[in-house]
Amino acid sequence: MPNDPLNPGGLTLAPNESPAALALISALNMTPHIEGGYFVETDRSKDKIPNPYATESTAAVDPTRTFSTLIYYLLTPHTPIGRFHRNKSRTIHLLHKGRATYVLIHPDGNVETFVVGQSVENGERLQWIVEGGDYKASFVRPDDGECLISEVVIPGFEYTDHNFMASREELVALVGDDTAKEWEWLLRKD
Repeated sequence: MPNDPLNPGGLTLAPNESPAALALISALNMTPHIEGGYFVETDRSKDKIPNPYATESTAAVDPTRTFSTLIYYLLTPHTPIGRFHRNKSRTIHLLHKGRATYVLIHPDGNVETFVVGQSVENGERLQWIVEGGDYKASFVRPDDGECLISEVVIPGFEYTDHNFMASREELVALVGDDTAKEWEWLLRKD
């Protein structure tokens, strides 16, 4: 998939993926994601809405947006990290299987962490929302196994709406040096 903006280098499967992970990746026709893990877009609404992100200079080029998009996203013990990134649009997340830890950084610098999993009685979440403009990262611990979720993006996801946290300096500016030290390992390395 060298022409895919989220997989520009044609990333390949991580070595040593478990048979269960390989079966899931194959069954869902997933490809490696530049954030980490694997994904596949399963729906892009044909309905259009006025582009809420249009500016005077872009409105003529891109006056409408797809109403919504839907993907599967998978983290495994061999691709355990989804690196800090943000989208312009609100994203609704739904857990299908497994466990993972999420770290959100809100525009005001507030850091929120939580575990997604089936143990709702212990505070784990089955669904969660990440507002547009919030940075998010996620990871599975070795004993978590695979974590499969769906993400519904409204208005629909566009590659131009996605960006990684650029640097440790950006992280420090948002959360301060002490908190940055705790979470800098979730920054993209290249």
